[in-house]
Amino acid sequence: MTNNQHTPVIVLGLGAMGQALAAVFVKAGVPTTVWNRSAGKDIDLVDAGAVRAGSVAEAISGDGLIISVLLDHASVHEQLDPVAARLTGRQWVNLTSTAPEESRELAQWAARHDIEFLDGGIMAIPSMIGTPGSAIFYSGGREVFDTNRGMLELMGSAEYFGDDAGAAALNDFALLASMYQMFAGFFHGAAMAGTGGLTATEFAARAVPFLSAMVQGLPAYGAAIDAGTYAAEVQHLAFQKSALDAIVRASKDAGIAPDLLEPIATLVDRQVRAGHGNLAFARTIEELR
Repeated sequence: MTNNQHTPVIVLGLGAMGQALAAVFVKAGVPTTVWNRSAGKDIDLVDAGAVRAGSVAEAISGDGLIISVLLDHASVHEQLDPVAARLTGRQWVNLTSTAPEESRELAQWAARHDIEFLDGGIMAIPSMIGTPGSAIFYSGGREVFDTNRGMLELMGSAEYFGDDAGAAALNDFALLASMYQMFAGFFHGAAMAGTGGLTATEFAARAVPFLSAMVQGLPAYGAAIDAGTYAAEVQHLAFQKSALDAIVRASKDAGIAPDLLEPIATLVDRQVRAGHGNLAFARTIEELR
């Protein structure tokens, strides 16, 4: 690992995540320049030792690794296109949330301007940055990753997914898809339980141990999916259809919108109608592919 924690860094974008990343660098003694489109978000960082830049052009005028933490893909182009010529030969890490194809497009744009590009997906909320629970996925320029790994690891554990610039975003978004649907399921359950007088806090206390037990089955699901073997000893798709149909009815009876559950019930129903009712729930992935 290369120890380059005191190589300067330039953080473009000071939303909650950008502020958290910049704060970690400042705390570690990394010379840190910060820029944000709207004023005021850099006050604490500057008080702690960061250098304020009045524009993107000013921010990148000095040496250092450039890290963008902007709103979206369009924002990256909006801020960097005008200074592209000045980025030639520089190393750039994009930690803006961009879809895989958008990350690949940024890599192609960077290559046209002779910019060394590394894309990243942050698997943490701002308060976790710099703690053992923070993880960031990277893909794209291996040299950027290797050269700056010591500094990247200040933000969280750093895992490299290869030279496909979209790989980090793909794995990031795949995990986030699981997270959002888990939370959405909790919201639906809390809404149902609430019609019986249970508070969301009380429901959460019951949901945590139950869901924690259920996620222990994910490795077995993964093995079945990889092997393409969907034999079911118990609770086959026909059983799951009956259960989901009943939960949808119960939701409607309780006055709870079934918008989150009905797509799952539809996937299962299609499989049963296609003759797969005796197979396991894991076969649902074949309806998504």
